Amino acid sequence: MVTKKRCLLWDWTNTQGVPHEIDKINFDGPMNSVSNWNTWIPPELKGRAAFRPMIHDLAKLSGSEWTNIENTKDGLIHYFNEPERAGITAEQAADIWFKQVVQLRNQGNKLVSPSCASDPQGEAWFTEFMDRVEKDPPDFIGVHYYGTDKNAAIKYFENMHNKHSKHPLYISELASISRKHEDVVEFTVDVANWCDQTPWIHEYAFFGCMRNVADNFVSPEAQLMNPDGSLKPLMHKIMNEQPMRK
Repeated sequence: MVTKKRCLLWDWTNTQGVPHEIDKINFDGPMNSVSNWNTWIPPELKGRAAFRPMIHDLAKLSGSEWTNIENTKDGLIHYFNEPERAGITAEQAADIWFKQVVQLRNQGNKLVSPSCASDPQGEAWFTEFMDRVEKDPPDFIGVHYYGTDKNAAIKYFENMHNKHSKHPLYISELASISRKHEDVVEFTVDVANWCDQTPWIHEYAFFGCMRNVADNFVSPEAQLMNPDGSLKPLMHKIMNEQPMRK
């Protein structure tokens, strides 16, 4: 039986440049959903997998972006992406949470907390946010992790679960930042297999399916797409193999 926990991070620029490449994604295997850091559904997805909209930042709280969120029913909605780096305070996020976000549950939606970076600033911000929303907390705990040590990644996830054990984790961004191909493959394979076997991991998403490296921090070896839009071997492993093999 296939365990479907993997989310495809389909960069929004793919919709403009190489939309046809999504036809090569295998949604019959472990791949369960798609996210593009936005509120709008990639039209090329054509209903083949669940879409996970995101209230990425403050600008998504009004206008057509918010209309897209309001129109989401029986879905799973992400709330804020690394807000601690975007100048959004935990107090501000909690206030918006109660005034605007929790009502989305009335349409059958589940809510993912803000996903912060796995550094002291991110952890402090997240702890304060969770304290402030204690009376009506998120359904899932959103987390990011970038690093080179698979054991450190797993330890971080275990620590987050121990602190917030009532709520499953949603790993909304995950990748090795090693520049060595074999190390990236080992990290990806071992962490994916661990996630598939861990009941309190709801979904996890490797960063990312995009033609260009996002920044100097991200490793080119962890990219899942070539500059021409074709899928790299690592993407084929992620969407086809379970358990994954080195």
